[in-house]
Amino acid sequence: MTTKAPLLFRPLTMRGLTIENRIVVSPMCQYSSIEGSASDWHVVNLGHMALSGPGIAFFEATHVSPEARITARCLGLYSDANEAGMARVVQFVRTWAHSKIGVQLAHAGRKAGTPPPWGGPLPTDTWQPVGPSAIAYKADWQTPHALDDAGLQKVRDDFVGAARRCDRLGIDVIELHFAHGYLAHQFLSPLSNARTDAYGGSLENRMRFPLELFDVVRAVWPESKPLGVRISATDHVAGGWDIHGSQALAEQLKARGCDFIDVSSGGLHPDQHIDVKPGYQVQYSAAIRRSSGLPTIAVGAITKPEQAEQILEAGDADMIALARGYLRDPRWTWAAADHLGGEAFCPPQYQRGRTTERP
Repeated sequence: MTTKAPLLFRPLTMRGLTIENRIVVSPMCQYSSIEGSASDWHVVNLGHMALSGPGIAFFEATHVSPEARITARCLGLYSDANEAGMARVVQFVRTWAHSKIGVQLAHAGRKAGTPPPWGGPLPTDTWQPVGPSAIAYKADWQTPHALDDAGLQKVRDDFVGAARRCDRLGIDVIELHFAHGYLAHQFLSPLSNARTDAYGGSLENRMRFPLELFDVVRAVWPESKPLGVRISATDHVAGGWDIHGSQALAEQLKARGCDFIDVSSGGLHPDQHIDVKPGYQVQYSAAIRRSSGLPTIAVGAITKPEQAEQILEAGDADMIALARGYLRDPRWTWAAADHLGGEAFCPPQYQRGRTTERP
């Protein structure tokens, strides 16, 4: 690829990993797992998105223990069965596509043990959620148990175990989920963290446990493989986590060897007010990229190829992640390549669909 290629279709290297372009399939919960294990749905879902050649195709939020799952139908990586289920998806992508494979490791904290978003009663095997403090997400949600020292250590160990499974599977990149109101985000925000020990109170203390999670994963994740973090840059609620805290967190992560920040927002508090419009979160990606010097991923209502290219040209991000765009069009990468004049991988079985020439 020459330097004349659109920025969206230029390669990017992080540690020992080079991705073919700057397009990322964002992690998207599918609520289609069986006891935490990937099903046929995952082979088809992630597989057909990867076939159009995005730089990285991420598995959905992948939970580090049974009790860490958002719902009983969420993906996990805490058992041999989970590992085997994910291996089927990895094998398909490796065999038929060029995309690098990412896993987003997650713990839902106080937002665990809920029904899938399309409705239905709570599962009969629901579980007690945990969090930094005994503060429920909403009045009618379960009140979490505040994690004690043993609970904190179990969470650390669970992240380490899941990261080791990722390495055995040959996963290329891990993203730790510190966003959207899940456990790490709950520690960061003063709206959900009322602790009076070393993990609560000051900004330094509230960042402590998320940074410990990063450290223990970085210690077991191969040096040649990138490790990044998804954050919510702001709670969109007065008195909550904000961009200034996010910039401080990014500085600490950079010092620990973080390779990128995936910048989203919201999800912690039901009173959030978000003005959703095209590229509404790009400002946060830009602020974190400029203050920390870390590569960032921009996400949020980015749907058009020229919009994605403009974000990169402005220096507001290094990669662009799409979620709904890929749900609507799993071949979004091809549409972007056609529109911008880039090149994208296409399997030979689909070549006839990539040309406008008549047979």
